[in-house]
Amino acid sequence: MIVRLALRSLATRPLRSAVLACGFGLGISVMANLLGIGDVILEQAQSPHLAGGGDLQIGSETGRVDNTRFLISSVLGSPPLAGRALAVAPSARARLYLVKDGGVVTVEARGGIPSMDRALGDPEITDVAAWVDTEDDRRFMAPDPGDLLRAMDRFHPVPDRPAREESWAEWLYFNGRAGGTRFYVTFVVGPEDAPGTRRAGVRLQLERDGEIVGYSDGASIDAAALLDTAPDLSIAASSVRLAGTTYHIALDLPAEDGGADRVTGELLLEATPGRSFPPFTIHGAGGWQTGYVVPVLSGTLRGQLTVGGERLQLSGGTGYHDHNWGFWRDVTWRWGQVAGDGLSIVYGRVHPPADAADATRLPGFLVLLGPDGPLGTSTRVTIDEIDDPETGRPRSIRVRARGAVDLTMEMAVDSAVVTRMDRGPFAPSQRTMDFLQMRGAYQVSGRVGERAIDFVAQGSAETFRGR
Repeated sequence: MIVRLALRSLATRPLRSAVLACGFGLGISVMANLLGIGDVILEQAQSPHLAGGGDLQIGSETGRVDNTRFLISSVLGSPPLAGRALAVAPSARARLYLVKDGGVVTVEARGGIPSMDRALGDPEITDVAAWVDTEDDRRFMAPDPGDLLRAMDRFHPVPDRPAREESWAEWLYFNGRAGGTRFYVTFVVGPEDAPGTRRAGVRLQLERDGEIVGYSDGASIDAAALLDTAPDLSIAASSVRLAGTTYHIALDLPAEDGGADRVTGELLLEATPGRSFPPFTIHGAGGWQTGYVVPVLSGTLRGQLTVGGERLQLSGGTGYHDHNWGFWRDVTWRWGQVAGDGLSIVYGRVHPPADAADATRLPGFLVLLGPDGPLGTSTRVTIDEIDDPETGRPRSIRVRARGAVDLTMEMAVDSAVVTRMDRGPFAPSQRTMDFLQMRGAYQVSGRVGERAIDFVAQGSAETFRGR
């Protein structure tokens, strides 16, 4: 029927039918061309050459990749990725405004490192002989391991947040063990106590054969010098110095119980390049923030301490070092670390104050490093503490990670050092808390990629309990 009607229409009005047929044909042709052009435009828009060349682009959910030097040297430069990339080039974009003759012109600018962009075949700069690497570019491409540690371990100025500034604190934390001796050392710097100076303190918890003794001292230090030289800093008669990849920790502290014995000596912690967790900062409402970095997930320990004339040898042991900063009033956390079978693991979760963020929306994290660098991370992490019904304190801790790292960790708590948190920048305003530093044996099992994991090793953990 349709064919018959078409033939009758063509026979009755041939001119109109011909024009209509041409119109339909032209419309279909234009649509086909537009679709073809659209595919070409889309393909070109996605071309890595528009971003400086390359086959793979690395970005972040916030649009900017922080700690690029760490990414290039410790992730892309370590197995299994080492040697698989022919060239790597970072780039940054910014919007500039050219003001001329009363008008404003918006300019989209991109910056990079000339030699690295050329290695990727970036056509924009291939033939520009005047664009050459600077000395800073060369240091960026091949960073010294000690410079990376110093950049990670820098201290931060106190943010201008009057409602929170009294709870600001930043500290270097070290722990280690050798034989039957274990230590925890903290160099902590608080807010200003007078114009140009900040409160600071050093605390050592020394554990020998199950007995724990505390030593501490404090002083005011110059605020400007701290930002210029940290992690090199001196507090009273104790100090930290970073020389290359070795942390020199000199201690001279009185006992907290008023005893006559002082502890003196020097500890040396040698960092292993590539076995670090880069800095990150969490921000919340009202300017709240907290930050964390682990320059030494597992390092070689040397040195000795002298207590009451007795020398404690720590050479041949293993150590750990992290660095924290932020506003700490009403903040708690769960954290732990363990090293064994050539692997280093650190995990944790921060619980912010109620006026800063919803604690249920801040995930936990777990980072796993092998002998040659990072093996995997997970933010699908649960940390469960099983309390002793009599003491109300943890007797075991179970950590579960899912995703790229499928891991289960269970720690039986052997001992705990309890610190009252009712003074200073850590004092909660609405409740009284105890801070628990625990140690014990972790049973670790699971898988990352094709590698099966199964080992037992001594490790540490921290948590809080209401008193």
